Amino acid sequence: MRPVPRWALGGTLLGVPLVIALAGPWFAGEPSPRGVSFGSGSLLGTDFVGRDVWQQVLVGGRTVVLVALAATVLAFLVGTPLGVLAATTRRRWLDELLMRPLDLLLAIPSLLLLILLAAAAPPGPPALTVIVAVISLPEVARISRAAALEIAARPAMEAMWLQGEGWWRRAIGYVGRSMLRTLLADLGVRAVGALYLVATASFLGVGVPPDAGDWAVMVDRNRAGMFLQPWAVVVPALLLVGLSVGLNLLFDGVRGRRGEAA
Repeated sequence: MRPVPRWALGGTLLGVPLVIALAGPWFAGEPSPRGVSFGSGSLLGTDFVGRDVWQQVLVGGRTVVLVALAATVLAFLVGTPLGVLAATTRRRWLDELLMRPLDLLLAIPSLLLLILLAAAAPPGPPALTVIVAVISLPEVARISRAAALEIAARPAMEAMWLQGEGWWRRAIGYVGRSMLRTLLADLGVRAVGALYLVATASFLGVGVPPDAGDWAVMVDRNRAGMFLQPWAVVVPALLLVGLSVGLNLLFDGVRGRRGEAA
């Protein structure tokens, strides 16, 4: 019996929470009247304030997923060009100017930086997206620069320089295309890291109301009654784990298939 490919297993683990997160609010319906806290009058019971847990699961994932994905995309849109520019420039001062401020951000623990930035920013998904992107940006730029440095040192780049090829063709056309596998491998790691930061922010109550319909908030607010109503904690926690593990397996499997094809 052939083993299940990683990309198929990752796609399955990722697909379930992703479908619930994106399509769930359409099927949640109108909020049901609140009942007894940690009760058992509905499919998954009620949460710490008497709301239907199943309804909260359906509406609680969209913000987590969309903010994490948007922050990851934003970090790559800004960080990758910075890394490529630093690696391909022949001006040492420009490389230092681009990378040294990012090193300062890397020196600050991500959780501390998250709290500091969230304290100065208005609450809400847009601000949280920018905060998570800023935290992810230094690592994306560093990895992009490291990957681009090796490619920029190849004889083909020197030949393109001598032939008078423009920076755009050399940096984007050749270097950018050659580092796609590295970026794809890192994309899965960054997406999981962004998901972790978004869930942590929600868990700590940073940028979200304390009773928000959010998977991470559900885990935090309902853990006191876990032995009375475990589904209010177990279900959102499993969905968050499924997102993280599924993303890693999916990108790892896709990268492996690309490597075999190459």
